[in-house]
Amino acid sequence: MLTPEILNALKGYTAEMNQAITFVLQTGEHAKRAELVDFLTQVSSVSDNLSLEERDENLRSPITFYLETPDGHSGVVFSGIPSGHEFNSLILSVLWSSGTAMKIDSTLTNTIAAPINSKLHFEVFISLDCHNCPDVLQALHQFALINPNITTEMIDGGLFRNLIEERDIQGVPSVYLNGEKFANGKTELSTMVDTLIERFPEMQNAQIISEKLPLQDVTVIGGGPAGVAAAIYSARKGLAVTLIADVLGGQVKDTMGIENLISVPKTTGPELVANMQAHLADYEITIKEHVRVDGVENGNIKTLSLSSGEQIDTKTLVIATGARWRELGVPGEKENIGNGVAYCPHCDGPFFKGKDVAVIGGGNSGIEAALDLAGIVKSVTVFEFMPTLKADQVLVDQAEKRDNITIIKNVATSQIHAQNGKVSSIEYKDRATSEVINLELHGVFVQIGLVPNSQFAQGLVEMSQHGEIIIDERCKTSEQGIFACGDVTTVPYKQIVISMGEGSKASLSAFEYLLTHDASEAQSRDGLSHEAAA
Repeated sequence: MLTPEILNALKGYTAEMNQAITFVLQTGEHAKRAELVDFLTQVSSVSDNLSLEERDENLRSPITFYLETPDGHSGVVFSGIPSGHEFNSLILSVLWSSGTAMKIDSTLTNTIAAPINSKLHFEVFISLDCHNCPDVLQALHQFALINPNITTEMIDGGLFRNLIEERDIQGVPSVYLNGEKFANGKTELSTMVDTLIERFPEMQNAQIISEKLPLQDVTVIGGGPAGVAAAIYSARKGLAVTLIADVLGGQVKDTMGIENLISVPKTTGPELVANMQAHLADYEITIKEHVRVDGVENGNIKTLSLSSGEQIDTKTLVIATGARWRELGVPGEKENIGNGVAYCPHCDGPFFKGKDVAVIGGGNSGIEAALDLAGIVKSVTVFEFMPTLKADQVLVDQAEKRDNITIIKNVATSQIHAQNGKVSSIEYKDRATSEVINLELHGVFVQIGLVPNSQFAQGLVEMSQHGEIIIDERCKTSEQGIFACGDVTTVPYKQIVISMGEGSKASLSAFEYLLTHDASEAQSRDGLSHEAAA
């Protein structure tokens, strides 16, 4: 099941384990149990600090196991075989359980570790094909390792269909806390911490603010291609740089196929994000991940207030917060997220195997989604608002060759209907004839572009009517010392390669500003000194 290359790599990863870890597997019979035993046996073979034991511990299923440390149950549980995208989740949890440092800001760690008066059990329903699921699962496994009152269990929806049907789950990741819905879909660690604090206010009181950073030359808000480029370019100038991000990678993590990044013929979003993180690590950049900027006090020195309670003072600010999926804004959309309405075909497509679905949007994202879904579902109907498609012709040609893809243009989606808690049809209007049509289907994938993540900057800098930050050719905003770049700005063509270039440009502009600004301040001080001497 695991290749010699993977096993050799695991030997390297586990060489620095600080303590022994035991995979404790529930006894019993299950069709997949032999496969799981073989899988765990192979993983255990790479280190003397890893072992497998089979015990009757009254776990969920004979294919349920947990990680045990010398101190006992770690709180990390898996129901199913953590292969595919979840293989990394298993290995990271092993390393973390063994003492490898987790990359969570100390302030967040203190909050998660706060005493809770009850036991919390998270169930994370995943699909092995879902690339968003590992981020959510890994975050909650860290919660379990930080707080002994928390356990987190991965549940493979493909192997526990009864639970999927019982809870009407139609999208992953789907997170339950003590049997009640906690989060659905892609959810950042900082958001999950906020939700926990809402339910357990005593955690907020336990926050310990870490020591304040010295005055920064450049602070970058955003961890996508633009933000990473800005941080690296600034650090290469020898500046004091901090990068703040909900999650490193941004929207790029959701992109499975990248073939237009010049000099890199083919890569994936997760691969590109890993490369960006490795490049960041080459420089002395302070990274504040899993936190948000709640506000900015403008002035000669800008003061940023973070969701963790920290404050950062900086001479210049680069805003690179990117964008998020745009919602349709029609009745039945928000009410049915996770019950037939989805935004990620890679994550949720497998739940609609053999069913009829719609994709809203005829741009590159929409046609790519239709092509991805066509190999899984019974049929895909693409709805485009305009009379012509906006997607690249090469993608349109591929879609038109598929027998199970239908493209309808010049139509407006008006409502999404549901029966028994699940999407049952979509209502749309032919814009040429005004005819209203109701199409029966089971799923709706929304792919209609992006909305800039600029809410925190309202009133700080000038914005367009669409919420994009207005910049000039040097990435300058309306405010001195504040620059912006990437998808959050008015720059046309939201592309990875353009965002990287714009991030680099913003950094160079910030450096130029610092040179002029510092020189001006020095002259001013000299002038005052001469006057005093006279």
